[in-house]
Amino acid sequence: MTAEQENPVSFFRFEDLRIYAKALDYVQWLYEATSTLQTQQSINIAEALIKSAQSIALNVAEGSARNKAQFVYYLKMAKSSIRECVVYTEIASKMSVLNDEAREYSRTQLMELTKMIGSLVASLQRSTSNSRDEDPD
Repeated sequence: MTAEQENPVSFFRFEDLRIYAKALDYVQWLYEATSTLQTQQSINIAEALIKSAQSIALNVAEGSARNKAQFVYYLKMAKSSIRECVVYTEIASKMSVLNDEAREYSRTQLMELTKMIGSLVASLQRSTSNSRDEDPD
């Protein structure tokens, strides 16, 4: 087996980003954590939380196809979606949609996602400022 077959590079760049994979894992966890809900009120809160979580991955995907400055903008939008998820997590906890363990897991995942996005933004901003510092001649 060649190295190319062992480690295929995705056609879509964002699929190779750890932040994208982590965001998808969080969405999957939310689907599983809320799959047994019965009341419409609980289902509505869960759907809002899931929609915000999906927005994290969607913003990463959309931004990755743009230039660095626009990618940073979309990553910041993903961080806004994370903050929405924090609020929905608290609402879901107060409404007993998520138990204490699920609430803590959600918050931990959201903190990790925030840190990962922050690191990626910093990296992109450094590489943008470094490329401006280089003399083109």
